[in-house]
Formats: sequence, structure tokens, C-alpha cells
Amino acid sequence: MTPQAKLVFTASLLLGTTITISSNHWITAWAGLEINTLAILPLISKSHHPRAIEAATKYFLVQAAASALVLFSSMTNAWYTGQWDITQLTHPTSCLVLTSAIAMKLGLAPFHFWFPEVLQGSPLITGLLLSTVMKFPPITLLFMTSQSLNHALLTYMAILSTALGGWMGLNQTQVRKILAFSSISHLGWMAIIISYAPKLTLLNFYLYALMTTTVFLTLNSIKTLKLSTLMTTWTKTPALSAMLLLTLLSLAGLPPLTGFLPKWLIIQELTKQDMITAAIMISILSLLSLFFYLRLAYCATITLPPHTTNHMKQWRTNSPINAIIAILAVSSIMLLPISPMIPPAL
Repeated sequence: MTPQAKLVFTASLLLGTTITISSNHWITAWAGLEINTLAILPLISKSHHPRAIEAATKYFLVQAAASALVLFSSMTNAWYTGQWDITQLTHPTSCLVLTSAIAMKLGLAPFHFWFPEVLQGSPLITGLLLSTVMKFPPITLLFMTSQSLNHALLTYMAILSTALGGWMGLNQTQVRKILAFSSISHLGWMAIIISYAPKLTLLNFYLYALMTTTVFLTLNSIKTLKLSTLMTTWTKTPALSAMLLLTLLSLAGLPPLTGFLPKWLIIQELTKQDMITAAIMISILSLLSLFFYLRLAYCATITLPPHTTNHMKQWRTNSPINAIIAILAVSSIMLLPISPMIPPAL
């Protein structure tokens, strides 16, 4: 793909995202989502590998169906109430359809089946865009309509997402699929709190995007796609592998690290809302995803490859760690001390 084409598609991604997050009218929000979808498709299929073409086709079909549902829900609401404003979504059927449509756009369970397959067929940098930038417009729509959405449905979908995201990631050997199930699990945490503290959902998304960006850029730097090749990277870049270990533990939400912050605040808010059962369930289910994060971390740093490995052992290189990865990694690990500043802002 030529640099000019990449520039056009990246600019279109930024344009689509900006249109959706800054719009008040349903039609402009829908148009932004469509621009985003059309801009990411060439980036998914640029390798022309059959798996990449399959991923692009699946992504297009799912996103087209979800966009049609967004349009249907907004038109139904406009038909009954005369309102095209995003924040004025009041008709019950529209709220239900919109909840399902945004869940499909994000990859929330039970509409999650497309996401691991699409991520597996995409290059790492495109996978990073799919996991972070492409989820921002739907999260913004959820934020703006949070008071109108079906709370019970969102809670059930959130718990199901956390359960399936943890469960289905347990036996994976492909790193991109593990990160896809990690994303589904994190989306469960965001969806459960959106009706009660929408700003907490945004905080969770920002920190998740920060940690996921670190992991994807690190994996791209060491050219790793499978657990078996991840085992051979310790000899090549020990410092980068150590940073990957800490970032993965942060993604898992272990206490002294940044990833613990959103989980702590969400559990606190759920108990304030008398949703103690939901808080206990989602906390226990997140232990499932902790297992595969630990497995990734173990493969990256603790396991030395056996002598019978099919992968060539890498020489240690003297190339310095990318400054962007270093800054992101430090932020992914050490932001917990800022937590006293957060509750007054929420």
C-alpha cells in the first residue's frame, strides 16, 4: 500500500471519528460511523492474504448490519417523538434496538463472535486501531444515550462479556486472539457501569486504550504473533519483555498497577448502587482473564525456549527501546497514585 493511500485512509479514520463524537444529530453520527468502516477495510485487507480478505468481509457485514440498526432505531425514535437529537432517545423500542446495535459495533457478547476472527486476520497495527480507535465512536454514542438505554440488558450483556472473554481466551495460542478476548472482557466492565457513572466508562476506556496500545506496539516491535515465538523474545530484548510483563499484569488489573484503578472505582460505584451481586460476579469472572494474562506474561519473560523449538533463537540486539513505547509503558504501570484526584471529577 502506498504512503498516499495510507494517509487518505488514516485521515478518513480521524474524520469519521471526529464527526461521530462531535455530532448531535443521528444522521451525522451514522455518517461518521460509515466513513470509519469504509476507511478501515483497506487497512485490514492490505496483505491480500485469504484470511485478511475473510476478516475484512466479516467486518464489513457486521458493521453494515449494526449501522442499519442504528439508523432504524433513530428513525423509529424520530417517527414517534419528532426528535433527531442523540440525547433525546426516549422510545423504548429505539432504546432496545440501539443497545443491541452498539453492542454489535463494539463486540459485546453475545455479538462478539466476529471480533476475534477479524483481529486474527489483521496486521498488528490495524488490530490496534480496531481495538482502540474504532471503539471510541460507539462508546461515545453509549455515553450520550446512557440515561435512555436498557439498564438490565446492559448488565446481562456486561456479565456475559466478562465471562466469555475470559473463558474463550483460556486455550488460545494466537496472541491477537488473546488480545481480542481481553478486549471483550474489558468491554463488559465498561458496559456494566455506563448507566450509573458514564464518566467512569470513559476513564476505563482511556486507560484500556493506553495499556492495549503499549502491548500492541511492543508485540509489533518484537514481531510476535504466537505464544511459541513469544517464548524466544527474552534473549532478544530483555527490557522490552520486562515492560510487556508489567503492562500485561496492569491489563489484568492487579493492585499496584494502573489497570487496578478503573476496576476499583467501578466496584466501588456498583456497591453504592446496591448492585453487590453484579460486582461480585464480574470480579470473580475477571479472574478467568487474569489466567491468560499470566500465561502471556509467563511466556514472555519466565519461559526459556526448549532446545527442540522450531523457532530460531534470536540474538540480543542493541537497538534502543522506542521512546513512545517507553512512555506508554510507564503510564500503563504507574498511574495508580493519581487516583485521589479522580473521584471529585466524576
